[in-house]
Amino acid sequence: MGLIDRIVSKAIGRNVSPGEIVVINIDAVYAQDGTAPLVIDVVEKELELKRRVAVERAFFFIDHSSPAPHVAAATVHKEMRRFAKEYGVKLFDVGYGISHQVVVEDGLVRPGMVVVGADSHTPTIGAIGVYATGVGSTDAAIAMMFGMLWLKVPETTKVVLTGTMPKGVMSKDIALHIIGSIGTDGMLGRAVEFRGDTLKYLSVDSRMTLTNMCTEMSAESAIMPVDEVARKWLNERGYTIYRDVDWEKEDGYVDELIVEVSKLEPVVAAPPDVDNVKGVGEVSNVEVDQVFIGSCTNGRLEDIEIAARILHGRKVKDGVRCIVSPASRKVYMEALKRGYIDILASAGCTIAPPTCGPCVGAHMGLLAAGEVAVATTNRNFPGRMGHRDSKVYLSSPAVAAATAIEGRIADPRKYLS
Repeated sequence: MGLIDRIVSKAIGRNVSPGEIVVINIDAVYAQDGTAPLVIDVVEKELELKRRVAVERAFFFIDHSSPAPHVAAATVHKEMRRFAKEYGVKLFDVGYGISHQVVVEDGLVRPGMVVVGADSHTPTIGAIGVYATGVGSTDAAIAMMFGMLWLKVPETTKVVLTGTMPKGVMSKDIALHIIGSIGTDGMLGRAVEFRGDTLKYLSVDSRMTLTNMCTEMSAESAIMPVDEVARKWLNERGYTIYRDVDWEKEDGYVDELIVEVSKLEPVVAAPPDVDNVKGVGEVSNVEVDQVFIGSCTNGRLEDIEIAARILHGRKVKDGVRCIVSPASRKVYMEALKRGYIDILASAGCTIAPPTCGPCVGAHMGLLAAGEVAVATTNRNFPGRMGHRDSKVYLSSPAVAAATAIEGRIADPRKYLS
C-alpha cells in the first residue's frame, strides 16, 4: 500500500486498493482565473446550488492573467470577486501569488490531506505529503459545494532517487531526465511516489519542482514522504500534520524506476515537447531572445537565489530580455530582504509581479514569430508562450541565468564556485 493508498484508507476509514472508486471528503479545493468561471457557471446556472458545505475549505486564486492584461480578464476577475464574497469562498487577489505556491506556504494544505484543484499542476503540493490531483471545473464545483467527490485510487510507481546532487544540477534537471527517459505519457493514469537517499539533499522548494513536473509525465498525482526535511520545514512555520500515516513504509507499488542522480548533468527540454531532452552542451549554439525565471515550477526562493548567485556582478547580454517573476508575494518580499532582487535588477533583469502570465502565454513576456526563449516553466508546446512559430526550451533556473548572460543556451557550472 503506497502513501496515497494509506491516506485515502485513513480518510474513509477502511483499506482501499488501486483502481477502486471511492467517494471521499475533500479537505481543500481551489480554482484559478482560467477555471473558476466554469466553476461559477456550474454552481449558479447548471446546478443552481445554494449549499455551501465546503466554502471554508475552498479558495479562488487570480494568478494566471494577473494583473488583468485586457478587459475580458478584468471581467473574469470581477466575477470571481463577486462570487467569492457572496458564497464565502476565500479569494487571493492579484499579486498574492500562484495557487500551488500559496496553499503550501500559507499552510492551507497539510500532510495527509486529500486536495483537488482545478489546475493540472495541483500535484505540486504532494511535496509535503498531500494527496493532490487536478480535476475539471465541474468536479471542483461539486467539491466546493458538497465537500466531497468521487476519486479513482491510482496505481503508484515508486521513483527512487540515489546519490548526491552534482554541481549545477537542480531538481528540474532530475524531472526533465525522467521525462526524457519515459516520455510524456510514461506515468499515464498513475501516481508517482518519490523515495531514495537523494531526498535528504532536496529542500521543499526543490521537491515542489519535482512533483510539479510529474504532470508532464501524465501522472495523476505525485507525493513525497514526510521525512526529516519536511518535518523541519513544517516545524519552522508552526504547521502540523493533518492526517498521519506510516510515511516510512515502502510497498504496494506497481512499478519502480531508479534514477542515479549523481550521474546527471544540466539539461534542457527542446521544442516541441517536454520529453525532447538534451544536454546543455548539445544545444549550446542556440541563441535566445528571452529568458524567463518563474512560474509554479521554478519561481520559489531557492530558484531566485541561484539566479542571483549566477548573475551577481554580471549583466544580461545586450539584446536579451530576462524576466524574473517570484511565485508569491512572500517569495518576492524574502528575495527583496536578502538582496536577490537588487542583484537581478542591477544585472538588467525585469522583475515582474507573481503571475503565471508568461508561462501560459497570457501576458508579460509573449514571444513573436521566430523568437526563442529559455524558460523555467513546465511546457514548451508550439504557441505556449506566444506565437506558434516561437520556440521554448525548458530548463532549471541555473541554466536560465547562465543563458541570460551569454545570450545562448549555457552551462551554469562555470558560474558556480
